[in-house]
Amino acid sequence: MTMTSGSAKWQGGIKDGKGAISTKSGALKDYPYGFASRFEGKPGSNPEELIGAAHAACFTMALSLILGEAKLTADQMETKADVTLEKQGEGFAITSVHLALSAKVPGADKAKFEELAAKAKAGCPVSKLFNTNITLDAKLLS
Repeated sequence: MTMTSGSAKWQGGIKDGKGAISTKSGALKDYPYGFASRFEGKPGSNPEELIGAAHAACFTMALSLILGEAKLTADQMETKADVTLEKQGEGFAITSVHLALSAKVPGADKAKFEELAAKAKAGCPVSKLFNTNITLDAKLLS
């Protein structure tokens, strides 16, 4: 078992308040987030983009492992995770995550690549965390 952490600070009300997020590794240290960056497209981070980055990273690492088990190695992989936040009743919910993968994998055919990518989508620990619809477009580059 491994354990790591992230943390958040907040001061003020929901719209005028300001927050800062940090990670144990120091990759983020008091990085700003708030209402404006979450809902109005202003500079700063938000929980959904962090979840997207975590999901993209986790899925891509899982696929690397699964490719290796199939005796394949990617020259490169790039994954984007689009996280959808929607108003539901009195609050909000993450309703879907769409993973878009482009990869160069010498020796892989389209069918095998899509099968292995689907296995990684289902098996990555962050995918298992979500109780939402996760979709995947996996593009094998030549």
